[in-house]
Amino acid sequence: MPARRSPARRPTMKDIARRAGVSESAVSFALNDRPGVSEVTRDRVRRVAEQLGWRPSTAARQLSGEGAATVGLVVARPADALGVDSFFLQLISGIQEVLAERHLGLLFQVVEDVDAECAVYRRWWAEHRVDGVLVVDPRVDDPRPGLLDELGLPAVVIGGAPDAPHPGMSTVWADDAGAMAAVVDALYALGHRRIVHIAGLPGLAHTERRIRTLRAEAERRGLPEVRSLTTDYSDAQGAAVTRRLLEGAEPPSALIYDNDVMALAGVAAASELGFSVPDAVSVVAWEDSPLCRMVKPWLSALSRDTVEFGRTAAQELTALLDGGPARTVRVPVPRLIERESTGPCTAEA
Repeated sequence: MPARRSPARRPTMKDIARRAGVSESAVSFALNDRPGVSEVTRDRVRRVAEQLGWRPSTAARQLSGEGAATVGLVVARPADALGVDSFFLQLISGIQEVLAERHLGLLFQVVEDVDAECAVYRRWWAEHRVDGVLVVDPRVDDPRPGLLDELGLPAVVIGGAPDAPHPGMSTVWADDAGAMAAVVDALYALGHRRIVHIAGLPGLAHTERRIRTLRAEAERRGLPEVRSLTTDYSDAQGAAVTRRLLEGAEPPSALIYDNDVMALAGVAAASELGFSVPDAVSVVAWEDSPLCRMVKPWLSALSRDTVEFGRTAAQELTALLDGGPARTVRVPVPRLIERESTGPCTAEA
């Protein structure tokens, strides 16, 4: 059998010192941007380090107290539903772009619930695994900001409210209330009066904001048959709720789904029951994605630059790691793109 290849040898500070003609201590001072060497020496050392492909050791950074060069992201959602959620795929893509520019790693974990998520944060903090964290799916009465505050872990809450209770923690937020109001406006203008919102997980802050806004818009217009039903974001529950609604005595004329996957499942379920989209029922998906343009009819959807949302969150976290102040940053309101799945209501006068 062929002999096993030895792993490639990584360049060391001793190699840099030998090539640059200086001491190892001078190399350490230069690469760690500390006083003790001239600018000429510092430049020569950095140039040699780049030529040799030298990179700082994460383990050494941890031992010296300089950080783990890693940020964490924990998602407390059902793994099967998360695997088909285009929002998270795009969000992580944007996050990774920024982290790659800074040579930072992303430690990602999926857990069952918020208690398990908090346990992960405690373990990461105790083991010095991450320098900071990105927090998704803010909750009503959320224990995570207080815990991260207590641990002293820099954090950015993605999708939080502008009036976040922890001023030492950055927040990147979108106006879910404004987006929901725009959807209701569009459907109302088309004559829809029986509107049902097939929402995501109960207890999530953005779910509650959307539900409250829908209720307020319905009350303002005197629409008693408008309501929200919560799900786990999965296609299975999206289809099951759709069937239950359309088989009722007075089926809705318009359905708003909290993600694209549920909307696609809802269209399929409606077709199976003989409900044509949009002639019998109009459909709106909260998150636009290529999936919305791969079915007939094309789905009307709320569109936003989710990759940029991720970039913004990662930039705010790196700013905190650099010693910057906590900030609240608002991203543009999701924009309704009306396609073939919405049309005038024919079921009501």
